[in-house]
Amino acid sequence: MKAGTVRRTDFRYRLGLNLRAVVGRSYPRIVGANREPSWIFFEALLPLLGIAAYVFIYQFFGNQAIAVITQSTATAPWGMCGKHACADAGEQAQYLAAVNANTNALVASVVLGGTMVAFWLNVLWSMASQLYWEKEIGNLQLYMMAPMNRMALLGGMAVGGMVMTSMRAVSTLVAGVLVFGVIFQVASPLLLLAVFFATLVALYGLGMMFASLYLLWGREAWNLSALMEEPIFFSSGFYFPLGGLLRIPGWGPAIAIAGSFIPASIGLDALRQLTLGSTAFGGTLWIFDVTTELEILVVMAVLFLILARYCLAYLETLAKREGKLTSRHQ
Repeated sequence: MKAGTVRRTDFRYRLGLNLRAVVGRSYPRIVGANREPSWIFFEALLPLLGIAAYVFIYQFFGNQAIAVITQSTATAPWGMCGKHACADAGEQAQYLAAVNANTNALVASVVLGGTMVAFWLNVLWSMASQLYWEKEIGNLQLYMMAPMNRMALLGGMAVGGMVMTSMRAVSTLVAGVLVFGVIFQVASPLLLLAVFFATLVALYGLGMMFASLYLLWGREAWNLSALMEEPIFFSSGFYFPLGGLLRIPGWGPAIAIAGSFIPASIGLDALRQLTLGSTAFGGTLWIFDVTTELEILVVMAVLFLILARYCLAYLETLAKREGKLTSRHQ
């Protein structure tokens, strides 16, 4: 057996080759993307404008509720506590504390959702559409000729995207906390990290699967990314607790169930419980408990990675049969 053939079949050689491919493909996203300071500024601070719109709406609702509770009338000298008049100052203070806690929880939900938006946009535009763009600019041929596993290519894209987007998401989270004065109470840091990383793995596994499908669908990739952007913001509960949709009769549960297929929705629900407490909003707006949601995220991560592998294998088989994989504008 020739020396080159032995090296190609050696496990250590193939492992090292694929690891170098992961590092090489993630390097431009981790290092190259941070060489332009203006990108960091715009990608970290401009999302605060979208977050601020929802924050001001929720704060307005909170101020209106406080005004009703504190407004003294002849029939309600201590204001209104829900649908009945407050009995005394103690009940009024209790309702005021609940309004302030719920307002803080809503604002915190928006800030957390705003950070997750960065990951979802990165999955759509820098993962799902990436292989199609590489084909359009002529790089896909090089990737296909390289003696590496194609999953290493997608893995490098995912690792680079996670690291690059995490830095911007953390900047948005810190800025949101400082600007809007959100108070987080983390009960279990290790469980929080486990949920966060499980969410990222499942989310980028979905992006790896979409990368193959977008390449298969061709020029519709751009339209698909644009189509899946805003509806997912709503159906996955990026700016409000997703459990609220389940309480809306009719179409609410259907939209919530559809949005739950995106890992970000389940991950956000678990992260909000871990940072706001399971009793926030009276404990009525959560989908499942944190442990159950972590298990769902792990299953999603494994499932999407397997589907990504099968989609990529099918794409390669189809390319060998038709010979059009690297043909631009197809």
